[in-house]
Amino acid sequence: MDEPKKDETKKDYKDKKYYQNKLSEFGDQMETFAVKTAESIKNAIDKALEARNTVLTIRVNDESNKKLNMLVDSGLFRSRSESAAFLIEQGIKGLEPLFNKIGNKLETIEKLKEELKKIIADEVGTR
Repeated sequence: MDEPKKDETKKDYKDKKYYQNKLSEFGDQMETFAVKTAESIKNAIDKALEARNTVLTIRVNDESNKKLNMLVDSGLFRSRSESAAFLIEQGIKGLEPLFNKIGNKLETIEKLKEELKKIIADEVGTR
């Protein structure tokens, strides 16, 4: 075990060792947290990408392209396609209430179209 320096009392030395140990424990906890966070991000990415079965060709502006490349360069994704698919999925999840409203309105529109078809069929069929 290390000995206290000349100008250090035994209490100071014990306090210093205590805080060094606490700092080391905190560092270990932060490392564990970082690893778990990285694993969580990887799992979310894998889940978002596993069901990709539709090919889209899109055009993006230069800024969006830079951002997609950043995600690839960081090692989070293997391609811009993967990073774009992930961001689209996250955007859709983030706007779920809006998509629910749109879906409800589209159902209403579909019902109205069916009613109009019936009205037309009834009118044309009675002449």
